[in-house]
Amino acid sequence: MASNTLLVELGVEELPPGAIDALSDAFAANIAEGLREAEVGFDQVHAYATPRRLAVQISALEDRQPDREIERRGPALGAAFKEGEPTKAAVGFARSCGVEVDQLIQLETDKGTWLGYRFTQNGETVDALLPEIIAKAVAALPVPKYMRWGASRIEFSRPVHWLVVLYGRDVVETRVLGLDAGRDTRGHRFHAPEPIALAHAEDYLSALEGAYVLANREHRRERIRSQVLAQAETLNATAVIDETLLVEVSGLVEWPVALAGSFDARFLEVPAECLVSSMKANQKYFHLLDDAGKLKPAFITIANIDSRDPRQVIEGNEKVIRPRLADAVFFYEADLGRSLASRRDGLADVTFQHQLGSLADKSDRNEALARTIAERIGGNSEHAGRAAQLAKCDLVTEMVLEFPELQGIMGYYYAQHDGEPDAVAQALQEQYLPRFASDQIPQTATGQALALADRLDTLIGIFGIGQRPSGTKDPFALRRAAIGVLNILVKAELDLDLRVLLEQAATQYQALPQAEGVVEDVLDYMLDRFRAWAQEEGIAVEVYLAVRARPVTRPLDFARRMRAVQAFSQREEATALAAANKRVTNILTKQGHDQESVVPVDSRLLQEPAEQALEKALEERRELTAPLLAEARYREALDALAALREPVDTFFDEVMVMTENEAVRSNRLVLLAKLQGLFLEVADIGQLQ
Repeated sequence: MASNTLLVELGVEELPPGAIDALSDAFAANIAEGLREAEVGFDQVHAYATPRRLAVQISALEDRQPDREIERRGPALGAAFKEGEPTKAAVGFARSCGVEVDQLIQLETDKGTWLGYRFTQNGETVDALLPEIIAKAVAALPVPKYMRWGASRIEFSRPVHWLVVLYGRDVVETRVLGLDAGRDTRGHRFHAPEPIALAHAEDYLSALEGAYVLANREHRRERIRSQVLAQAETLNATAVIDETLLVEVSGLVEWPVALAGSFDARFLEVPAECLVSSMKANQKYFHLLDDAGKLKPAFITIANIDSRDPRQVIEGNEKVIRPRLADAVFFYEADLGRSLASRRDGLADVTFQHQLGSLADKSDRNEALARTIAERIGGNSEHAGRAAQLAKCDLVTEMVLEFPELQGIMGYYYAQHDGEPDAVAQALQEQYLPRFASDQIPQTATGQALALADRLDTLIGIFGIGQRPSGTKDPFALRRAAIGVLNILVKAELDLDLRVLLEQAATQYQALPQAEGVVEDVLDYMLDRFRAWAQEEGIAVEVYLAVRARPVTRPLDFARRMRAVQAFSQREEATALAAANKRVTNILTKQGHDQESVVPVDSRLLQEPAEQALEKALEERRELTAPLLAEARYREALDALAALREPVDTFFDEVMVMTENEAVRSNRLVLLAKLQGLFLEVADIGQLQ
């Protein structure tokens, strides 16, 4: 079967930069899936995109579907012939197959003999299959917002202007979004505006690059990165390349050209974050740092044109950035006209959640909880309370209203300006940490107390009004809040009981519609998040389940147990002991035996040497592990319990647990419960099975 390269390109007006990656990946995936469903073989799939095009190139695409052997079954043989003559059923079946009755065959099955017909169905060519596959692929794209243009009823993200569908050298007749396929693509809007006839589908990337278009997204991003770094080097500076900004800028250009500009050094009198936010949000500039890590009065912009007079482009960008930075200076200086504390009254007019009150109400709750947490972790409760009072005040400043991403950061600067204690100012900046799973946590006790209080209050409040996350809907980012609490408690080694913290958070609410059981609901939700946390740490799901099966409510203790069980699971003895514990659980459950029983073993009823040896080994291990468990040295405790493998194996090999003697049977169940109880001090290792 022959094969060739397929190229599909949809030409559009400039797409939203934030949507390009999703549209490009989906376009490639949709076409590939259509080909798989049609059983047409191919090799590699490449997704290409620029602001003005979505393209898919597929190598070694077979030119047709494989032929298929089709078997049809008709009437039973007894119903197909009467006295040797075909019945209407046989004749009708033959007619439906397009043949005579004598061309039919007999099919032997376990349910009898049937009249049948076998034939070879020739596979469709890709020329016949592609139009529908491509049309479906376009229709299924995740377009963020549709639009119409002109008098047309056609809808897409942006107006479409050309369509290329080439299989090797041949155009595949296709019509999509009102466009007929051809072989003409377009180069750069200004450098190469004329149509470019592609001789072969494999010429795509090279033809476009010759026309000032880099269609490969990754190559375009890396060219931007290398150009930015090179420009920074000429300025003896370090370029800060934000990956999100890099992706966005790459979605704005087809032929990137990095240019360096500058701005007045007087703007550096305001916090660097204000200028950086303005440069990134408004102008999509990369900022530069000097050898001391301080912001330089310079920037790098990415032009979409290789200008013959780059100085004009640079001067144009410098002219545009001046008023933007001047706005930042204005906002900052205006904000300094009032203290942060004086803005607290304004929080009463900002709704946190309509059933949970204003930001002022939330600040009051956070203050009480932060003070309590600070006391428990050896922090300063006065500082924690003051930080909670001021934490949300920067949300009503001019700077944060303009640049929401500066919340917390501006609170830090304004608190410093107002002469607040350093610990308070630092906590305002740390309150939103960690922002994501692998982000750093607050480093100060005051910051930790505030960050914990804020998240716990939100979790209790939102659950308390019945709006817990469901599926993909999590408007209050409760998953992130829960994992943030776990990260702070574990990484800062704060040995606090999560149930106690949640109970204290709940007491700050005078009334919640679903207050009953809310603490346990939130506790379960948060401990369930440990599963994702464990995966981030490289801990097996079975290990998480083993610890989750125990009533552990201190996240630091939970994490220590998981790490200990993870290490234990790598031991040779782990498999046998996990199986034994699983077996013990099944036996005790089936017999209705209390697995947490503290009834002692009656040594007088131990008849077999194997059960006597096991009882002795259990007592020795109990005495050895008790002090280790008291100090949360779980790994050492499990290592000590690994020595039980041999006496446990021997016991199950030589002892009949369910003997007819009721007293002996009951005593052996108590012995097994004692065995299981030693491991349950750490985790239910039967879950490792």
